[in-house]
Amino acid sequence: MTEEKESLNFLEQLIEDDLAAGFPKDQLRFRFPPEPNGYLHIGHAASICLNFGLGEKHNAPVNLRFDDTNPAKEEQEYVDAIKNDIQWLGFEWATECYSSDYFQQLYDWAIQLIKEGKAYVDGQSAEMMAAQKGTPTTPGVAGPYRNTTVEENLELFARMKAGEFEQGSYVLRAKIDMASPNMLMRDPILYRIVKRAHHRTGTDWCIYPMYDWTHGESDYIEQISHSLCTLEFKMHRELYDWFLDQIYDPAKLRPKQREFARRNLSYTVMSKRKLLELVEGKTVSGWDDPRMPTISGLRRRGYTPESIRKFSDLSGISKRDSVTDVSLLEYCIREDLNKTATRVMAVLDPVKLVITNYPAGKTEILEAENNPEDPTSGTHELPFSGELYIEQEDFKENAGNNFFRLTLGNEVRLKSAYIIKGESVVKDAAGNILEIHCTADFDSKSGSGTEASTRKVKGTLHWVSIQHAIKAEVREYDRLFLDEAPDSHEDKNFMEFINPNSLRVIKEAYLEPFLKNASMSDKFQFQRLGYFTLDKDSTTDNLVFNKTVGLRDSWAKQNPAPTPQTNQPKAKQNQGGGQSQGQRSALNEIQKIAKKYTNLSGDKLAAARADIAKLAEEVSYEELEPLFQTATKKVGTRIGVMIALGVLLNKGQERNSAIEAFIKAGSEDENEELAKESLSIQS
Repeated sequence: MTEEKESLNFLEQLIEDDLAAGFPKDQLRFRFPPEPNGYLHIGHAASICLNFGLGEKHNAPVNLRFDDTNPAKEEQEYVDAIKNDIQWLGFEWATECYSSDYFQQLYDWAIQLIKEGKAYVDGQSAEMMAAQKGTPTTPGVAGPYRNTTVEENLELFARMKAGEFEQGSYVLRAKIDMASPNMLMRDPILYRIVKRAHHRTGTDWCIYPMYDWTHGESDYIEQISHSLCTLEFKMHRELYDWFLDQIYDPAKLRPKQREFARRNLSYTVMSKRKLLELVEGKTVSGWDDPRMPTISGLRRRGYTPESIRKFSDLSGISKRDSVTDVSLLEYCIREDLNKTATRVMAVLDPVKLVITNYPAGKTEILEAENNPEDPTSGTHELPFSGELYIEQEDFKENAGNNFFRLTLGNEVRLKSAYIIKGESVVKDAAGNILEIHCTADFDSKSGSGTEASTRKVKGTLHWVSIQHAIKAEVREYDRLFLDEAPDSHEDKNFMEFINPNSLRVIKEAYLEPFLKNASMSDKFQFQRLGYFTLDKDSTTDNLVFNKTVGLRDSWAKQNPAPTPQTNQPKAKQNQGGGQSQGQRSALNEIQKIAKKYTNLSGDKLAAARADIAKLAEEVSYEELEPLFQTATKKVGTRIGVMIALGVLLNKGQERNSAIEAFIKAGSEDENEELAKESLSIQS
């Protein structure tokens, strides 16, 4: 049996080809070169994972080099944040470097260029120089300083360095080709005057090298073998190579620049300038606001290093810019937290429930499973009493047939406890429900092994004991922007698409007492509500929890597709008065997508799952149930049916023996994807 060949992205293949052509493996060296002018975001994670991943794969060193050539925008705070983010993601750099370490060498090489007649000082305004550069279809023209003598240029450059000139009065330009079809080759700027203190060199310098001049030469100094940049630098590669040509020693390694596509994410912005605008304008609380796409913000929201690395892996490395749907990122954190988060109970919108036949003053300790996904996770104690809080939305005094939670005269199970029956309510003068009175079936205690404990009822509710509950603040986050691409509109500012409901603060949520000793590194699933983590604002007396992500993607449901135009023909009922043609088509589409499900991965897998869930909104249980008997070998179809069933159950579909049998069979299946979907909807 032949071993499956590893799938390589084009940059990994480039390195493999270089090694196959004789490049010494011990000379492989990579770097991650951030500019310390802001916090790293999820787009930078692609470059971090790429470069450090290559280092791990080839056992090669990876430098962390700060491109600190603009003191007007760079701060030590950003340096510290970047280092913290990289370490948190689980990577280690070989050498911590700074472009400012090379200021003297870069200056000396600039002097060399002037002496060789390849650089000159220009005193024109930026507008005049831009006009002389021409256009992509017309050549540039030489300015009046282009043929200044070497001696004059050396003197002017020395005076620039000495601080004799005002900012903006002179620049040093490379003398290349004003008629080059590549506009970047038309005498680019090497140095400009910036009279600002540098976060590392202080006031030692008042002239600073430009990025293009610094980048390749720094790679050369550090002997970087493969300099991997984003696509906007593709046109810069010719200049990168020209600069190297001027100082290259054949006895040393020559770096090679190659480009890959940026990672863009839907429903957010990835520009540091725009992220800074959000921070400075107080739209968010800071760079680490949990709504921000920064690594610090994602960490504070409860994302894990493993989920971000998984997201980077699934997103892949490509040659073309594209937008990755944020639902893939959310999928990755759900997958990770489902395996690791401790299950607890919390009530965010409480109403009092009294079990009238429960002995007054009695308290019993129940045993709650920490994580059904992890057999070694253990259990924790859960206090139970006769007075509880449940969610207000989990009770209706007068409910229709599609409501499967607590109502008067009907039964539900309290998670890990008893089956209860709604008996009556107590209201205030305005008709608001103050208390729900119930009776409990004490033979139905979960895990007791009695016949009553296995009795099936249509709903299971989470709860907390009022006597034992702890009060906490809970912050629920939604997407910061309402538009999929908020900065893509030429006629509108991206700030116009801010979601006014991106943060909901619940000041008085009630949690089971197990959470009193929660730590910042702990991850929790508030059962039926989502995944949560402790926020840094927490104190001993005031716990604050952030919602990381819901148990399922609710965005599509909140933002349905536009309603069809009124002149569109309506789906016809079939002769038996059963499902409409539209519903049959939805089920057919689910089956078509599901057949290919097991062959998908990454974005395509997440998109397929989202499509099935959306189509399931149009399918009835009567239509779906016959597919429970799908042959075992057609695992893709069974996964699709399980996803659709989860949607129906979430909408209130009553559980029955056929549903329970189908879920149980799926949870025990050897296919991990099917088992995962089944376990997520198990009662």
